[in-house]
Amino acid sequence: MNSVIRGTGYPLIHVPDMVLQNGTTQTTERIVNPESEYLKKLGDHIRSYEQVCAYYPNQIYIGNYAPEILNEVEFPWYDKPSPVSDRYGKFGEIMPQEEFYLLMQACDEFELVYLDKDFVARMKPELAKDKIITELILDRIEDGIEIAQIEKFVSEKAEPLYSSGKLVGCVKNAHAIDENLSAHVMLENIVSKSSSVLSLLYALKDAGMDPGEVEYVIDCSEEACGDMNQRGGGNFAKAAAEIAGLLNASGSDTRGFCAAPSHALTMAASLVKAGTFKCVAVTAGGSTAKLGMNGKDHVKKDLPILEDVLGGFATIISANDGINPEINLDIQGTHTVGTGSSPQNVIGSLVVDPLERAGLKVNDIDKFSPEMQNPDITKPAGAGDVPQSNMKMIGALAVKRGHLDRKEMNDFVVKHGVTGFAPTQGHIPSGVPYLGHARKEILDGNMSKVMIIGKGSLFLGRLTNLFDGISFVVQANEGAEEEAAVSRDEIRSLIAESLRDFASSLLESR
Repeated sequence: MNSVIRGTGYPLIHVPDMVLQNGTTQTTERIVNPESEYLKKLGDHIRSYEQVCAYYPNQIYIGNYAPEILNEVEFPWYDKPSPVSDRYGKFGEIMPQEEFYLLMQACDEFELVYLDKDFVARMKPELAKDKIITELILDRIEDGIEIAQIEKFVSEKAEPLYSSGKLVGCVKNAHAIDENLSAHVMLENIVSKSSSVLSLLYALKDAGMDPGEVEYVIDCSEEACGDMNQRGGGNFAKAAAEIAGLLNASGSDTRGFCAAPSHALTMAASLVKAGTFKCVAVTAGGSTAKLGMNGKDHVKKDLPILEDVLGGFATIISANDGINPEINLDIQGTHTVGTGSSPQNVIGSLVVDPLERAGLKVNDIDKFSPEMQNPDITKPAGAGDVPQSNMKMIGALAVKRGHLDRKEMNDFVVKHGVTGFAPTQGHIPSGVPYLGHARKEILDGNMSKVMIIGKGSLFLGRLTNLFDGISFVVQANEGAEEEAAVSRDEIRSLIAESLRDFASSLLESR
């Protein structure tokens, strides 16, 4: 039987100081042009926590709105506050930066994260109010040290942690000369691990399950942890599982740039369907490198920095329960080595070809989730509306293959597409942000089939010019198949009984 999506988690973390200090666009600019006008103006374009919570796409991400709400709001959205500005949503929360620093410290196993003792005393009670944060996590938070000691660490090349421009902590290097264990890399990795932990906790909550039920975890973030002997050896998955309390889980990491989550979900669904594990969690934390990535274009156009949140996600895949939506592995799209890089070939291999093999047309799929990039972010940067562009390509290819009439194409794009709402976090937007909403809509009976499309750019690693991609269909549960007429024990009993009868008949015949 197909495996099912039992729960999803989608937290965001507002990190305004990390935008300034850790986003690659900003760190590069400080090296190349430290006196640039961009850096001088940047601080005036940072949003407050309240503004971030009142941003429509963020409220969609954590589950307080369906994506369709954006069809009712005039574009652009950044200057139109949402009437719903809650911290908590069905799928996750928008955590403030200061509380996240404490979560980072709780996730630190090697005494690398240090926080000011006054800061900890002030913020720990605030973090304790968050019902998703376990006692295990709270008990791991240290009391903190004197700020003078933190200043000394920073002078020795530790990465500083700021709150409203004030130094409150730091992340130290984990090795004297190994660049893979530098303070910069350790900060990136601890951030990814911590946001993954938060994602796992919300997915478990959504699934209404005990952490002990998870038997395997797959991490599919874009970071790599290791040392000079194995730069990306891993293992983020088990590291996050440990803090999230998944005591019965093993795990490993899967990497594939933006397409990694879809690869990981396919693997998880296969492991469960094969019976290797009964329950697998797929998770990914956020990326500090992507913070403020398009900041120059936003500042130039006098917009706020919209890439000011870390995004995480987690999905719980388990054996078929007859209720939750299934991942149908019989409808599988893959971008092979021989597919080529033309948009038509890519969409053909990922969308139309697998549907045709299954005897379906594109309009048999209720919603397509290709790349959920937020156009509020991408349009000012010159990248256009990425989800809409993908849908137009799907529609055009569907017309060419005879799935649609040309006159139906515009309606198809509107009806079957999803408006982009995900933060720019590389792997996070690629298809998977819609899983939580898809599960809800399918359970509510509003949809029956949704296609998740992961796409990636392998050439970023400078080892190949190939693109990457994989897709799968989530569908309404077809009902748990009836148990076999007889169980294995019953079969053994029947065989034994038959052998006894056969033996008796032989004796009687003599």
